[in-house]
Amino acid sequence: MQMGITETLAYIHNVKWQGSKPGLERTQELLRLLGNPEKQLKFVHVAGTNGKGSTCACIATVLTRAGYRTGMYTSPFVECFNERMQVNGEHITDDELEGVIDEIRPFTDAMADSPTEFELITAVAMKHFLNKKCDIVVLEVGMGGRLDSTNVIETPELAVITAIGYDHVKELGPALTDIAREKAGIIKSGGDVLIYGNGADLRKDGSSSELVAGSDDVESVFKEVATERGAKMQKADFSRITSYELTLGGIKFDFRPYGEIMLPLVGSYQPYNATVAITALEMLREKGYKITDDDIVKGIASVKWQGRFEILGHNPTFILDAAHNQQGMEATADSLRRHFGSAKVVFIVGVMADKDIDNMFSHLAPLAKCFITVTPDNPRSMPSSELAEYLKRFGVPVTDCGSVSKGVSEALAAAGETDIICALGSLYFHAEIKAEVSRGDGSLLR
Repeated sequence: MQMGITETLAYIHNVKWQGSKPGLERTQELLRLLGNPEKQLKFVHVAGTNGKGSTCACIATVLTRAGYRTGMYTSPFVECFNERMQVNGEHITDDELEGVIDEIRPFTDAMADSPTEFELITAVAMKHFLNKKCDIVVLEVGMGGRLDSTNVIETPELAVITAIGYDHVKELGPALTDIAREKAGIIKSGGDVLIYGNGADLRKDGSSSELVAGSDDVESVFKEVATERGAKMQKADFSRITSYELTLGGIKFDFRPYGEIMLPLVGSYQPYNATVAITALEMLREKGYKITDDDIVKGIASVKWQGRFEILGHNPTFILDAAHNQQGMEATADSLRRHFGSAKVVFIVGVMADKDIDNMFSHLAPLAKCFITVTPDNPRSMPSSELAEYLKRFGVPVTDCGSVSKGVSEALAAAGETDIICALGSLYFHAEIKAEVSRGDGSLLR
């Protein structure tokens, strides 16, 4: 008898799949038992520290517009689990998820070395994309690259590595070059790879920014691995962005040779992610994919991606952002300055216990009217009281609220109609933030 969606999700999140066990062997075994669905699919494989999700969304949206049946696998989800597997922008349905889990369950239950939850979900995604007869799948790496369960695929149509920064250093290594080498693990023999690279700065005043500048050492790692594996490497060229205009409705920028492009994502860093995506699409076009200039311009204009400097409402302006590491926080601080100048911000913050909070919150503190701390609903979360105690060193008011519900109420009480509220630090509280905002009197939601 087929399980219902509640039982299906309980099975996926069962404690027996928990734990970190590096290696590809379990995923490979499970996929073999399923008839190796991944060998019958084509992929754009995307790794990186920041910008993976937005880049995946841009690539997948354009491919769908160009007429390809396009799968997209991302993590984690924001509002519902089904977001993680999409075909042509449509989430996997409850019935489809139940059906695939029922098919997989006899194999996973019999495995001597049980897969992790992410490995199980990756196998579910591969089977779903094959069932849906996808022409191509945009596949986001969960963490790292070399030992990530998505790396069981053979040489993809294209490997993409977005911006590299400090995150998951315990697992990936303390230096940027260590992290880069793990990400470079997705580069396959004889394949094509696109890297974020170094880029021009969009600052109007001519000052320098670390948001775009890459590392020569990091780039040398990618070059070395690409050379070893006979892969052809290309670097995104951010100088193709010739002008830009930021608004809370999106970013309008001129991009050679397409002219004006409208991107409905608000963060000031998003034109860089779009540049990587457009370059990836051009590389696919060179491989024979039928993608027109019109597909690119109109596809980018229709991209939707939750939680990335997302405006939930106005009066006060309420922003939900995915920043959860040093580079992400710096990018968000930059976006806040560009959109709101010197205005002070009410921050709702919650983080995982393994984060480098010293380097994260130093970027936000100069902008803060106050900090409101909450504990995301995740066993790895840092208690809000501990985060609150740390933030007191910055000399701005700090309120420990514990729950997200209380945090949103406190933020609304602290902010005037012309103020800005920004919730960030972890994707794991995004759904609850949205739910709390929508439960208000409606004035915040457009």
